[in-house]
Amino acid sequence: MKRTVLYQNHVDLGAKIVDFAGFEMPVQYSGINNEHFAVREKAGLFDVSHMGEFSVKGENALKLIQKITSNDASKLTDGGIQYSTLLNEKGGIVDDLLVYRIKEDEYFLVVNASNIEKDWNWISKNNTEGVEIHNLSENLGLLALQGPKAVEVLKKITDVDLDSLKYYNFTFGTVDGIQNVLISNTGYTGSGGFELYVPNQYVVQLWTTLLSHGEDEGILPAGLAARDTLRLEKGFSLYGNELNEDTTPIEAGLGWITKLDKGDFLGKEILLEQKANGVTKKLVGFELIDRGVPRHGYKVFNDNREEIGEVTSGTMSPIKKTGIGMAYVKSEYAETGTEIYIDIRDKKLKSKVVKMPFV
Repeated sequence: MKRTVLYQNHVDLGAKIVDFAGFEMPVQYSGINNEHFAVREKAGLFDVSHMGEFSVKGENALKLIQKITSNDASKLTDGGIQYSTLLNEKGGIVDDLLVYRIKEDEYFLVVNASNIEKDWNWISKNNTEGVEIHNLSENLGLLALQGPKAVEVLKKITDVDLDSLKYYNFTFGTVDGIQNVLISNTGYTGSGGFELYVPNQYVVQLWTTLLSHGEDEGILPAGLAARDTLRLEKGFSLYGNELNEDTTPIEAGLGWITKLDKGDFLGKEILLEQKANGVTKKLVGFELIDRGVPRHGYKVFNDNREEIGEVTSGTMSPIKKTGIGMAYVKSEYAETGTEIYIDIRDKKLKSKVVKMPFV
């Protein structure tokens, strides 16, 4: 089991620790709903140092990224970020990731903790053009300062012009006296905020400073459970739930980051065929009409009690106070408003397909 450098800080704050992607991580501190509403209404601070980071450099860096990802990284300019998927030859999703353009011929990739080794091996295997790649994951920490008050908190410890830093853009600056911090206007909560990349030796300092300087704004440390309810309310997919190597971006509702006109890339022919002829399953959002809490793996049925799909993620929405979730269903049941039934403890609970985000 691995630990981030903040492990003892989490323990000292009374966090409940769980195994996540091979790391001992905080699942909650003061309670899921408490942390959830802090992020939605004020500010929350997450330790996400378990995530993976790769550096990609050289004259063929863009060529490699274009070959292995679904989005069109040629559209990026310096300081820009793209959400994308890493693809296999079948068009399946090896991982979802963020692509940062540092400068021409230099990129920074952020991948999921559970896939670091797999992604590294896949990129290395496809690196036939001599691109310089480095795995920075062991040496970098990542803090996610999220919520509507995040900008007020961060302004207290940096002179960087945060107001001019647009969504899905980044810059480098001094934060809490730490030089060359990568400040990214991104997050996985849908409530705004920043992600801060710093060398491991500065993570404890930055974590402590942010919590102390954010007291007036009501900042709370937040764990993986609130991160999950927050992302689910906004309809953000999670690798291993909605995304996997046997599912394509078209099936996962990620056609908007799948640029079929950008030139050759892995799995393109299969994705073109799906775009032209349709898919047999689709990812949908659903909301329970009956009272209940849907969970990953629960079966989905139509009104004839025929199985039509499976829940990939589910929870009781802290804001809506009702059960919500995502599921893959047969395409004919994917239209908004369609009634479906979720099998929860041998009861078929009435639900309906809804547009995401839920809130």
